Amino acid sequence: MSNTQVIPLLESEAPEAVAPCCPPLTERPFTAEEAERTAKMFKALGDPVRLRLFSSIASHEGGEACVCDISDVGVSQPTVSHHLKKLREAGLLTSERRGTWVYYRVEPSVLAAMGRLLTTTTTTAATTATTATATATA
Repeated sequence: MSNTQVIPLLESEAPEAVAPCCPPLTERPFTAEEAERTAKMFKALGDPVRLRLFSSIASHEGGEACVCDISDVGVSQPTVSHHLKKLREAGLLTSERRGTWVYYRVEPSVLAAMGRLLTTTTTTAATTATTATATATA
């Protein structure tokens, strides 16, 4: 039984096409809807336990992890389940039940979209800063 959810943070024309729902931060201001979707993702990652769980799953061999492999984050099992649910609701994880265990996977498209949103911003900001410095020293 699969518990795969639609990822609301992405809009793609084809399964292999990855595009963030929102433009890079420096391109234009977010619409209210874009800000809401993006904030949900960052809010889910804003909790240290959730960030540790997300990181554990993303870095686990094979790109997926059984809940039994990632539950050692210093909180009780029901709390781990709560945090994993929040990550799924934010569209950051998918899950699949196999027998008595649930396996979690970070969607590669989510990581790509997050990276594009933030990397483009960092690259644009760095380019702007470099250009400003070069202009000032010329």
